[in-house]
Amino acid sequence: MKKLFIVIVLVMCAQDMSAQLFSKEKVQNLQNFDKPRFSWGYILGFNSYDFNFDYATEFENADIVVDKTIGFSVGLLGNMRINDYLDLRLEPMVTFTSRNLNFSNPAFTSQFESFREVKSTYVHVPLLLKISTKRINNFKPFIIGGVSTSINLSSNEDNPDDNSTGEFRMTTNTNYYEIGFGIDLYLFYFKFTPSIRGVFAMSDELVKDNDPNSPWTADIDKMSTRGVFINFTFQ
Repeated sequence: MKKLFIVIVLVMCAQDMSAQLFSKEKVQNLQNFDKPRFSWGYILGFNSYDFNFDYATEFENADIVVDKTIGFSVGLLGNMRINDYLDLRLEPMVTFTSRNLNFSNPAFTSQFESFREVKSTYVHVPLLLKISTKRINNFKPFIIGGVSTSINLSSNEDNPDDNSTGEFRMTTNTNYYEIGFGIDLYLFYFKFTPSIRGVFAMSDELVKDNDPNSPWTADIDKMSTRGVFINFTFQ
């Protein structure tokens, strides 16, 4: 039912946008929508998380290959208007994602050794500055950027077990910087905003194995998340 509701809403938005794009009429919808100091909304979206690995030594046969999947995001929006072109936004959301790690170390002879599934549930809280152009009829493009922090509810940071027993561990808290772009679409009943954003971790998220010579983590100097968010905001 949730998927059906999302599809219906997106189809209605697409029809309204199509009518506005190709119609000769230039009647502005929601003319006073951006006047209040504060406004609210909710966010539905998709995400694709990846890992970037920096290695302590150069080695040819032990790269880690990351298989990315498409995850789901849901959240809330709090917007504070600064002026006609600047807004400060808080977008707390919960994101669900999964990444598969394939260790190509030639010493590994089984899938138990070479494969790790990393499922993550993040409480993700970005604080962003939105820089918009002047509104053109029912459209207003913008760029957006800022910083964020997250709590990984699936990190296993405090788990005493490590990769020797099949447990891949990550830090619980991570900080990021974010940058992206989007467009505000003023529809008849509400404002609809599709956007795309890159998310880049600023810290090392790997919790190394207990053995300093671990074949899984000894050669990793730093592991950091990077990701792409495609968000649909409704206000």
